[in-house]
Amino acid sequence: MKAIVVTDQAAGTSGMTLVDQAEPAAAGNDVLVQVHASGFTPGELTWPSNWTDRLGRDRTPSIPGHEVAGVVSALGYGTRGLSVGQRVFGLTDWTRDGTLAEYVAVEARNLAPLPGDVDFAVGASLPISGLTAWQGLFVHGRFEVGQSVLVHGAAGGVGSMVTQLARQAGAHVIGTGRAADRQAALDFGAQEFLDLDHDALEDIGGVDLVFDVIGGDIQKRSAGLVRPGGMLVTIAGPPEAQPVDGLAVDFVVEADRAQLSEVVQRVRDGRLRTNIGTVVALDDAVAAFNPTGRIKGKTIIRVRPESTESRG
Repeated sequence: MKAIVVTDQAAGTSGMTLVDQAEPAAAGNDVLVQVHASGFTPGELTWPSNWTDRLGRDRTPSIPGHEVAGVVSALGYGTRGLSVGQRVFGLTDWTRDGTLAEYVAVEARNLAPLPGDVDFAVGASLPISGLTAWQGLFVHGRFEVGQSVLVHGAAGGVGSMVTQLARQAGAHVIGTGRAADRQAALDFGAQEFLDLDHDALEDIGGVDLVFDVIGGDIQKRSAGLVRPGGMLVTIAGPPEAQPVDGLAVDFVVEADRAQLSEVVQRVRDGRLRTNIGTVVALDDAVAAFNPTGRIKGKTIIRVRPESTESRG
């Protein structure tokens, strides 16, 4: 099969290479997925799990990518809940070879059925952004109807999902980003927008929930905006500051079949819009990961041509 591998963490995306290698095998409780589309987050190359297995042993050269949409082609011993030929999507294991390949072996529990009316590229764009938004708001953030939510990076992959889910759940949403992101953030549902390059963050006043994807000084200053009893939720590393009378939580997104199904249903009925910027073929992916300008939206790799997709 064709796969993109990386051997040098310091080289980042420029160290990626398209190679031919053997297909993986489906171990117990795994499924082998024929990949139709894959999502990739460049920041994952800084994660230790991309370079080592669960026991901390080196596993390079490794195949990056953790978001997949495709068709089950084989079942491992004891695997239940999915069937050969079924369309699926999900979030693959952190410490195993990933989805920038024609086939990937995944624990079955990490996948959910992908409805036939949802394009594979759309399915591959949802796992990290959709699950991160869902878990940050409703699991870790303990969101309640009527609260105010400050969403950093509201026009980005995760932020746009947070903005939509929060607004639909009854929040007053304040988005942040660069000036060029204003209209996109408002289109995704933010009722107010703050330009982090020119506006004073402190002018927002108090909020019930901060969803942080930036970290650093923005995260520390945001802690001071949290109202008594409120939450700061971050995916940018351990909080460097705590709200005076609230909580700060950092988390790593986890695969969850029920939540994936909730997210994709909202896409189907029009309540959620994806934030796909570029769709490229696997052969062109390495160049796409090393752009000369700023990327807007998520980059999706269409591993199999669209004409080969099954709608069954």
